[in-house]
Amino acid sequence: MENVLRPLIVVGGAVVLTLLIGWATDLLLRKADGRHAETPLWGLLRRARIPYQMVICAALLRGSYDKAELLLGHRVAVGRLLTLVLIGAAAWLVVRIAAAIVDTSYTRYARGHTDAARVRRVRTQVSLIMRVVTAIVGVMAVAAMLLTFPAMRAAGASLLASAGVLGIVAGVAAQSTLANMFAGLQIAFGDMVRLGDTVVVDGEWGTVEEITLTFLTVRTWDERRITMPVSYFTSKPFENWSRGTPQMTGVVFLHLDHSAPIEPMREKLRDILRECPAWDGRDYSLVVTDATPNTIQVRALVTAKDSDDVWKVRVTVREQMITWLVAEHPYALPRVNTADAILPPGGIIPSQDGVAAAARRLHEPPRTGRGA
Repeated sequence: MENVLRPLIVVGGAVVLTLLIGWATDLLLRKADGRHAETPLWGLLRRARIPYQMVICAALLRGSYDKAELLLGHRVAVGRLLTLVLIGAAAWLVVRIAAAIVDTSYTRYARGHTDAARVRRVRTQVSLIMRVVTAIVGVMAVAAMLLTFPAMRAAGASLLASAGVLGIVAGVAAQSTLANMFAGLQIAFGDMVRLGDTVVVDGEWGTVEEITLTFLTVRTWDERRITMPVSYFTSKPFENWSRGTPQMTGVVFLHLDHSAPIEPMREKLRDILRECPAWDGRDYSLVVTDATPNTIQVRALVTAKDSDDVWKVRVTVREQMITWLVAEHPYALPRVNTADAILPPGGIIPSQDGVAAAARRLHEPPRTGRGA
């Protein structure tokens, strides 16, 4: 009877005690979250209750397993398994706690600052810091698990002796990977590009959606994703429309006839912008920037508070200006001129027969012999 009750009391007691401690801790976190609604820390810590209970249960079972006298023939294997579970659960718990602290710090910073560029910068740094912390904790957990095996501890001495050679070989083999990792850290803390920035890369316009230590993802305007190594942004030029102030200047080009009414077009542009909510009211202009034998190039310059609004202003100006020209000044639209040519003073137009004879002489083969 004792052989049955002893394992049941030890294992059942560990499970019940784990559930009680987990319930009490979760109750305290809920109360703290209700009292301090301004900070999300306590609510985020509740996400760690599963690894927290696993750590408690594994620690209790590991400490009291010898008293249970269960599976005596496999005591070493069971003890090692419980140790591995304890190490893995502890690493999981550390990652969850670190994520809660980092997310809380970012939320407080975002609430206290209105500068969107600064907030995106901190968000980029926070995401990369969490990836680094997760990688470090994971590596340390795996190393601790391996050290629980005696064979691994014995092999550790020989591995340390050749650590220098292995480090050189690994550095040469993973040169590109290490370069991308250092480039990711440079992007995070050098403020070159941030999550949510509007960039133009290889002629593609989009928004930075994800930044890791090795790659970066840009979401284009048509919902495509462009993934490229982060080292690209440290070695090649690119456009960052969110760098500095988000205000932007856009242009609209129109190709019109030489008779286009420029001054009425300036007035119409002013009227269009006054009715466009995306225009920020900073500046506008309309000038002729080029002329060809058939058309002139008119440039309308507009401003907006960010890249999204400048796109809206440009398409609005282009659509309404063309509609107005078609309705009010159709002669200003580009057309093919079929009128008779105006002769210069004293000019003579060659007859059609003379032109045809000249054309035939150009296409006749050269003559040879005496008669040439």
